[in-house]
Amino acid sequence: MLERFKVPADARVYVHAEPMRRATEAIFRHLGLSAEDAALSADVLITNDLQGIESHGVSNMLRSYVAGYRDGRLAPTPAFTVTRETPATALVDGGGGLGLHVAPRAMDLAVAKAREVGIGAVCVRNVGHMGGAGYHALRATSHDMIGVAMSSSDTTTVLPTFGSRPMLGTNPLAWAAPAATMPPFLLDIGTSQVAQNKLRLARRVGALVEPGWIADLDGAPIMERVPVPDECYLLPLGGTREQGSHKGFGLGSVVDIMCSTLSGLGPGFLAGASGYHLLAYRIDAFMDAGQFKRDMDTFLRGLCDTPPAPGHQRVVYPGLLEAEEAARRTVEGIPYHREVIAWFARTAAEMDLEFEFLEASPP
Repeated sequence: MLERFKVPADARVYVHAEPMRRATEAIFRHLGLSAEDAALSADVLITNDLQGIESHGVSNMLRSYVAGYRDGRLAPTPAFTVTRETPATALVDGGGGLGLHVAPRAMDLAVAKAREVGIGAVCVRNVGHMGGAGYHALRATSHDMIGVAMSSSDTTTVLPTFGSRPMLGTNPLAWAAPAATMPPFLLDIGTSQVAQNKLRLARRVGALVEPGWIADLDGAPIMERVPVPDECYLLPLGGTREQGSHKGFGLGSVVDIMCSTLSGLGPGFLAGASGYHLLAYRIDAFMDAGQFKRDMDTFLRGLCDTPPAPGHQRVVYPGLLEAEEAARRTVEGIPYHREVIAWFARTAAEMDLEFEFLEASPP
């Protein structure tokens, strides 16, 4: 994550993962989730925080989920129903549940199918926010499989190239592959130039957005550094046509097709709901899994050994910085903004809960 989105040093409160995990689980249980679903949901959020993906951790997303349960948009005890199935595929109705615990189960189903026939593909409909596609893609790698996870969005915020009206969501996709000794390869991206959640972070920390990230309400790209406006549209990955926005527009459209249209929700901009597509490829259906992972090590080390360009220290591959950050934050704690800790204090009082880290690090 870019430095500008990180919590300023003078506003940081460090909390170790386990007490924050326990607090997050307690909140989910208070909202009616089972102990198992609360633990799985908390694990998604805390894993993102450990990896430095704060846009999809407790800071940004937990309060949104709390609001969703309180106003009835999310079902705390959803049914997970397979409505259409073949040996390699399934369509799942998520019962209106939060994707933090629905998506992992859908990926587990894809893995089970891949174990039997070599590949598994699962679409999910009637479901809430996925909560970070990378977590779900990585879930396949421990089974010597390649994992893919993508999600369409329930709102349209991204302009098509040359368009003045948003027709796509941020539509994230993730692709993960295991290695033998190197951290897994993990590409986890939105298909907009900047994630909607990062604009929330930018507002919290007072960061500016870069030229070509957003557009005004007429669809004109804003080509100067500015604070986040009260209202704006997002540009597709690439920003402008000259910088390749047609590629982000195309990728976002693919996600809509695979997640909304293929799941039966209809055209993405008419669906008004999120859909998922999860894939698992069993590596030994194609080649020896051990050799694949050794080859991945060679590939990833080769990328890291690339001589850096002037002004840069090193080359990294997708997933490496996240693995390094997780190792560091496991020891040092996760840096949360004071405002986030204050929110936990208010929530603890509202729900009559006790969070141990509030005593050690008062807001």
